[in-house]
Amino acid sequence: MTAESLSKERLRLWLRMLRVTRQVESELRERLRTEHDSTLPRFDVMAALYAAEEGLKMNELSKRLRVSNGNVTGIIDRLVEDGAVERIAIEGDRRATRVCLTSTGRESFRAMAVEHERWINALFEGVTEEDAHHIGELLHRLPAASKDASLS
Repeated sequence: MTAESLSKERLRLWLRMLRVTRQVESELRERLRTEHDSTLPRFDVMAALYAAEEGLKMNELSKRLRVSNGNVTGIIDRLVEDGAVERIAIEGDRRATRVCLTSTGRESFRAMAVEHERWINALFEGVTEEDAHHIGELLHRLPAASKDASLS
């Protein structure tokens, strides 16, 4: 294989990955909207808070989700209004608050997470367990390789 054909094959791979990702994401967005009156960003915030039982500072949450504080603040405001999240003052730091899921929020997320897993399973029904493992292993190579690669 020549360097040029390898480059073209990698480009085709990227476009295929992007197309599949967009299709799956679109389907998840629609199902969250219609079946849970929710959004994918809201689901992501709740997932991060579900994993951190003690809650997270807003800046920690933003870092985990790789989004701005402003993006997270709007979602948290709505989750607080809905009774799914509570803000807790941090002793000794009047400017910072910790946010965590309420019991209602945990139950709501758990229900969405079960559905989410079922949807993903259905969307990838043509992929065997062995294939899923192999594809996952191959994809693990990408971030390490891209750290060293120059994009210029």
